[in-house]
This record gives sequence, structure tokens and C-alpha cells, in this order.
Amino acid sequence: MEAPFSEFPDLQTLTLGLASIFAGNGCGDGNVTVLDRNPAEYPSTFPSEIVTCQFGDGTMRRLLCKYAAEHVDEVYNHKSGGAYEAQVYVQVLQPLKVSTPAFFGTYFDPATGRTWLILEYLEKSLWANKACDASSMTLAARWIGNFHAANQARLATDQIPWLRRYDPGYYLGWVRRTLLFAGRLHQNFPWLANLCARAEELLAPLSEAPETVIHGEYYPENILFCSGTIYAVDWESAAIAPGEIDFAALTEGWTTEVTRECELEYQRARWSGASPSQFQQTLAAARLYLHFRWLGDRPEWTTDESFLWHFEHLRSISEGLAGN
Repeated sequence: MEAPFSEFPDLQTLTLGLASIFAGNGCGDGNVTVLDRNPAEYPSTFPSEIVTCQFGDGTMRRLLCKYAAEHVDEVYNHKSGGAYEAQVYVQVLQPLKVSTPAFFGTYFDPATGRTWLILEYLEKSLWANKACDASSMTLAARWIGNFHAANQARLATDQIPWLRRYDPGYYLGWVRRTLLFAGRLHQNFPWLANLCARAEELLAPLSEAPETVIHGEYYPENILFCSGTIYAVDWESAAIAPGEIDFAALTEGWTTEVTRECELEYQRARWSGASPSQFQQTLAAARLYLHFRWLGDRPEWTTDESFLWHFEHLRSISEGLAGN
């Protein structure tokens, strides 16, 4: 949903904020003129816009300016604000030199309490699932496989303590929320209460799997494809957890053929093709968690007709896990 313009800074505040950032990051001289402003094409958690600006030396840049609240209306400690996302860019993404939009810096606006994230605007980019190039999904699987491999190795020596970490209590919190929010739907899904009672056992593979840094919502709508390169965006849900969660999000709703191609690419990138014996079971548990996660997001979503498909997937996945 497009944010009302009142959520964006006025021209003077925007100019001063950008000047402050570019005066200290080595990417400009601090003399900034805003030439144009347009709403961002893709929705985001926070208000964002595309800003065209010119620097004192005549160079021009198009920027994606994201105005992130610090006190997020958090849903069960899943998302954080602008300072957290900026930390992910600086301390997780930049050291790996992975393909993400260039991060130019942050500015705290005391009038609104928002932290601005100033990023490179990727011209002619498309969501991975909308790109005409058929390889975009497998490239996205390779990107996240490489990312998980690198961060699993990093966690062996650096626990990155400031990152959110998923634990059994986190997963079961979504189960409890789903059970509560389902309300009258228990009449339609009489098996739901029993499934939720068994959820700790069914989700146990997630607590036993190797941990890495995950995006947290690695859906195609958070993955841009630009000139043959994958760029993951919107990192406010980054956490330490099993990488299978990101892969489950990437392939949710895709055909068996596409999912299998992505799976092979992910396995090659993360484990050189030799995936752990428990990969499929962990992946199934990750898919189960994602359905609980969305059903437990907010009560009005849980009972909405457009969300009912999640319940049937909960049932089919749980039956598969119970049979293993």
C-alpha cells in the first residue's frame, strides 16, 4: 500500500539529511540538490521513494530512500527497525561483498523518530518471479545458498550476538497465535487443535539443524533481478536460523519442476551438492513454520478467505512429517 505523502520528509529536510550522509561517506561532497522524487515501484514495510539528486561536482545519482520507524509494530519479534537493517548491511552484507544494492548510510530524523536508509536505486530491476529470464529463480536459489554457506562458516567463530535468533519458543509462539486467532475456523478444521498440540515435535528439526544467517522473508517479492544479477532487499527480518526457511519461502507455491531445479542449485551452492541427510525433513518443518508464521501474524488475516489455503498446507505437510 502506498504511504501517504505526510510520511515522507519535506524537501528541505530531505536535502539536509542527504547532505549529511554524503558529506561523510566518501561518495559525494555533501553538496546535494534534489531534482526529482517519485514513489517506489515496489511495496516495502516502510515508506520509500526514489530520489534523483545532483552533487556539487555535477554527478547524479538515483537513490532509494527508505524511512524506517524504530519502534516497529512488531509481530512476535519478527521485524526490527531501520537501525537494525542498517546494521545488517554494514556488518553482514558488506563484509561478504554479495550483490545487494549499495548502502550509502543512515540519517536519523529527530522530528519523526525515523531512521532513513539510503540505498542504490537499481534501474530496470524486476522481482525474481516477474523477470522474463527463466534463470532468475535458480539464480536466486544459488545466491541464498552461497549466502548461507558463508554465514554458517562465520558463525563458527563469530556468533553475531546482536542478530535475532530463532529458538523453539519462537516457533511455538506462532503456533499459539494461530490456534488463538483461528477462532470460529476450528469448526471447519477440527484437526487444527491436535496439530498444534503436536507442533513442538513436528518443528523440532528446525532446532536441530545447523544455523546460519537468514533473510527471514526470502520471497521473490524481496528479490530483485537486474541485468542477470540477483539483489536481495528488505533485511529487517534477518536472523540466525536454519537456511531451509529462506529456501522454503523462495519456492512457496511453485511447480514441482521449478522447485526441484531451485533445490539442486541451492544444494550445489551451499554444500557442493552433497546436502545433509536431514535436509528434506528440515525443509518440510520450515514450510510448516512459514504457514504458522503467516496464520499467526494478525487475527484479521487468519480468518480471511485468501489465507485459508495455509490451513490445508499445514495439514498436508504435518502428515508428511509425521510419516517420516
